[in-house]
Order: sequence, then C-alpha cells, then structure tokens
Amino acid sequence: MLQCNGRSPCLLMTDTTSLLIGAKHSHLHGCHAVVIGSGPNGLAAAIVLAQAGYGVEVHEAQPTIGGAARTLPLTVPGFLHDFGSAIHALAAGSPFFSSLPLEKHGVEWIHPPAPLAHPLGDGTAVMLERDVNDAAGALGADGNRWRSIFGPLAESWPKLAEEILQPVIHFPHHPFLLARFGIPAVMPANLFTSAFFKNAGTRALFGGIAAHSFLPLDALLSSSGGVMLSAAAHAVGWPMARGGAQSLTNALGSILIELGGCIHTNSPVTSLDCFARDTLFLCDVSPRQLLAITGHRLKQDFQQSLNDFKPGPGAFKVDYALSQPMPWKAADCLRAGTVHLGGTFEEIAASERAVANGQAPERPFVLLVQPTLFDKTRAPEGKHIAWAYCHVPNGSTVDMTERIEAQIERFAPGFRDCILARHISSPATLESMDANLIGGDISGGAMTLRQTILRPTRRNYATSDPNIFICSASTPGVGGVHGMCGYHAARVALKRSC
Repeated sequence: MLQCNGRSPCLLMTDTTSLLIGAKHSHLHGCHAVVIGSGPNGLAAAIVLAQAGYGVEVHEAQPTIGGAARTLPLTVPGFLHDFGSAIHALAAGSPFFSSLPLEKHGVEWIHPPAPLAHPLGDGTAVMLERDVNDAAGALGADGNRWRSIFGPLAESWPKLAEEILQPVIHFPHHPFLLARFGIPAVMPANLFTSAFFKNAGTRALFGGIAAHSFLPLDALLSSSGGVMLSAAAHAVGWPMARGGAQSLTNALGSILIELGGCIHTNSPVTSLDCFARDTLFLCDVSPRQLLAITGHRLKQDFQQSLNDFKPGPGAFKVDYALSQPMPWKAADCLRAGTVHLGGTFEEIAASERAVANGQAPERPFVLLVQPTLFDKTRAPEGKHIAWAYCHVPNGSTVDMTERIEAQIERFAPGFRDCILARHISSPATLESMDANLIGGDISGGAMTLRQTILRPTRRNYATSDPNIFICSASTPGVGGVHGMCGYHAARVALKRSC
C-alpha cells in the first residue's frame, strides 16, 4: 500500500527489488530522504524533514504503519486491541507532538478520572489522581511529600520534557529544573521510596510506576521512569487516544502526506545500497537492524558499537476480549485507565529482580489497561477489552499466561469467567510483528547507566556514514511514544546535510 500526496512523484512497487530500484529515480529535484520504519519516531523524523522541504519516503515492512503504536483486531471481530502502546502520557506531553495539529487529523485524548490504580491485598486500592493536590489528599501522610516532589516538576513539564527527552549529556537550558528531576531519578527506587514515603501503599504505588523502567528496583536509575511518569500524570495525565493508538499514528501519517511525503507499506528494506548513494537516511530501527542493512557503509568501530548494544528485558503480553468490565475487589479501580498488579513494593521488587536474574517471575508484576471503560468504540456494545503484560527475560520462551491471569484473579476474582477470547504475544511474537522489539524488548535497549548515556553511541543519532542516521527508541529520548528521538535525529541530519 502506498499513501501519497499528488505533489510527490513516488512509485508503488510491491516487489521489494523493483521498489528499491525505483526509489533511485524518485524526487529528482531538491533533497531526498528515506525513512525506514513508520513508528512514532520514524514518522516524527519524516515530518521534520518534510517541513524543511525534503522529498520524503517512508518504508514500512508491516502492512500497517505505526510500529508498536498500532491498533489491531487481535482476538475476535469487533474488538480493537493496541498491539503495543495503549496509554500515552509522553505523547500528550511531547514537545514535538504538541507542535502538530493532531486534533485536526483525528486525535482525541480521553482522560480517565484517575490515571492509575494500584490495588492491594486487603481489597483496597491506592489511587494516583491527576490533580497533584487531589493526589496529595489521597496519599495521607505521604501527600505533602508527594506534592513537594512532583508538583514543581508537573508545573514546569514543557521545559522538563524538552530537557529529559534528548541526549543526557547536553547543555541544559534549565539546569535547576533538570537537577530537581535528575537527583531523584538516578536513585534506586528502593532507596527513593524508603527515604521519602512512610506508607506501604505509597511505596507500592511508586514502585509500580518505577518498574516501567524494566530495571530491578535496587538499580541506579530505577526511579527515573517513576519520577518522569508521576510528573507527567499531574502535568498532562495518562490519556488514551479514542479508537486506540492507531489514531495517533494515522494522524502523524496524515500530516506527513499533507506535507508532500509518501508512505510505502509492505516494503521491507534489506540494504541501503539499493538506494542512490547521496540519499539521506533516517532509520527507525534497532542497532542490530541498522547493522544488518548498512553493511560495509559503516566503519568497523561503529559496527562494533552497534553489535555491543544490549537489548533490555522482554514483555509477555495478553489481549483479552471480555463479556463485562473487570470485576475488581476495589471498586476505585474502575476509575483508572491503568491498573498495576503487584501488591507490595517488595513483591514488585522481587518480580523485577527475578527478570534481571534471567528468571521468569512466579508472581509477575502486571501492567493492565482497560480502555473500554472510557472508549466505547473499541468493542461491541456491552463488551470490553483488557491489555496486560509482564516483564520477562529477553527472548524468554516461558508461557506466562497462567501467571498473569492468577495475578489478575488475585485482585479481580472471577476475571477468567469474563474472558471471551485471548491473544497471546510472547517475546518472539512481538518481534515477529515489529522487528524493533528484539526478544520482546519494548524499551529500545537495556536502561543501564552506560546505555542511557551512550544510546547507542556517543554520536547519539549520527553514524560513521554522513548520510545515515538512527532515530529509533534506541537513541536519546529513549522509549515511549513521544517522537522526540525522531525529531532530534532529523534536526541533527538537517544540520549536516543540504
């Protein structure tokens, strides 16, 4: 499938070889760029280049654009499930996406009454409220401390997002704000929670948010995801896009086409050598894929740095078609778009430690989203969907379905009776549906201190070839649907090109 504005003379060839040869002759006038991969970062890079006057072609291997931001009928007809991302705090709070007319192109953000619920073993739930003052009131003795940490970060979110969604090593425009974020972010989550919070419920709440980092909770930087996402919850919320993640992807594609760009789907690129030598390439791919498609064009030491880049843990995901809403013990869970299932901080830490040790956890920390409580377009009338995953070692072959469902049943007894159908995505399945998800890694690489600073190398987005740039979640800006990796990569490419 080719989507194209009439002003852009792109050719549609379904045969890969013909397509690549044909690409040599398109955009004969002016600067020409090829973007490989149509995830949010690839589309962001393409939009920046098109805004600068480049003729842009996007090549996507899958039948639909979006990478991990797609919505698909994974179970039974009429039920629409998000293949990857479902909640979009960083998309709603993205400096680049905020500059685009997303609403004009069909994006409608839905904000559940509460961003997050964290049920506990006693049948109650700790709630993360969107308003920081409401959150402080709900968290009791820890409320003032929570507000003092996250309130100032939320108030300064636009400036903070610009600082943290770029290379770690940069000249800060807001150094005191960055320090206010960076000092707690670098702390291990177990130290952070014990230092700042008194109540077990607050510690569990923050531990679950921190676990989005895929790091063991006693590791440096394991608080980073918790600090960033907690601040985002109060600044921009944790919304979902009406109709699913595909709505955001389609809007980005529509903006690109309006700017004269083209999108080729079912168009895998196996070698850059099939394109004209002076083509500018922005690659929304993993370091391993970049190595595979660039071959001899990169210097040996750079090839080695790509080869040395380590993937992070994997995800094991189950999508459910349900006959009714989730039967939570704690009714407050029905107010939240996202529910974290892990019990105490110590239980979550044990689950994440097992993953770090190469083991599939017996009682996994489960991240669950329940979109149809707030978006009725995603399932037939009266029916519902749920989206759930847990962390596993990279490339794990252990079937986690029973363990995930046991954890859900713990907090929502009778859940299994509601299941109409399920779709299981092992790490191998995730990678087969999106080649960037190496071994099920949805974060773009291990979030170690070294790889956070050098993602994937000191070059950040550039490579040893002046015409080849990498713009995936494996670059600074890191994982998440925010497009800032693509934005920054394209800006760097423009500075170095015509």
